[in-house]
Amino acid sequence: MAQRYGGKYSPTGEGRGDPGKTLASGTTPAPHRFDGKRPHRAGARVNIFFLVSLTLLVPAFTGGPDALFAGLGATALMLLAAWLTREGTRAHQEYDDRRIARRPAIPRKIFASVLTGAALALAASITQPGLIPVGFAIAGALLHLAAFGPDPLRDKGTEGIDTFQTDRVARAVDEAEKLLTGMKDAILRAGDRALEARVDRFATTARAMFRTIEGDPRDLTAARKYLSVYLTGARDATVKFADLYRQNRDPAARTEYEALLTDLETNFAARTQALLSDNRTDLDVEIGVLRERLQRDH
Repeated sequence: MAQRYGGKYSPTGEGRGDPGKTLASGTTPAPHRFDGKRPHRAGARVNIFFLVSLTLLVPAFTGGPDALFAGLGATALMLLAAWLTREGTRAHQEYDDRRIARRPAIPRKIFASVLTGAALALAASITQPGLIPVGFAIAGALLHLAAFGPDPLRDKGTEGIDTFQTDRVARAVDEAEKLLTGMKDAILRAGDRALEARVDRFATTARAMFRTIEGDPRDLTAARKYLSVYLTGARDATVKFADLYRQNRDPAARTEYEALLTDLETNFAARTQALLSDNRTDLDVEIGVLRERLQRDH
């Protein structure tokens, strides 16, 4: 079924309203589903890497008997390197998107560089004697690092922050992200792009809370119910709605589900603002105490 296109810059799109209408004074426009998002890092290059890995099958099946096992082994190593590169790229993207982040426990992209060099050396050994395969290995590893970059090798934003608290926040945010991913996967079954965009917009609002908590781990206690109970309920409701709506396209169920998303978005945004206000109050208190001490000592 055809659907009307709408977006932030459309004449009647979200964030602009109908012609002649303006936002009420003091009203904050609803967040767009692409706000705060960036293109996936090196997505096309990773996909091409998988395809290029399969070309190592050519010498495996066109060479002699000895070339078969070497070619298959090189292909397996290259495919493993491509998979590690994709996972390392995703981990690096999540690292960049967060204010506070731990370095990846496993440097996947660096390991992928080593595997790429080993795969090229093994493939080159089919036809090239001596030290030539070693040259292929070094060149392949360096080119992989140049194309995809190394993994993050240090923690970000953890200076002066209690490690125990940041670990608690990281685990809570990871679980909340899994619930959001479950919502987005479930709504795909409904086959409605408008609903997918609506869930994306709620996810953007929820992630604003995540970033606020990462900025001040003390906020976790006040927001834990939102990250667990409410998101779990939203995920479960989305699963049930998507299965029902796919079968009968019930408009009443759609209206009720959209109202639920609106309530969730409103409450998450309000809680985020409350957390920010508390943080500002704490900052004002710290500044006031410090200035009072400076004046007293002076």
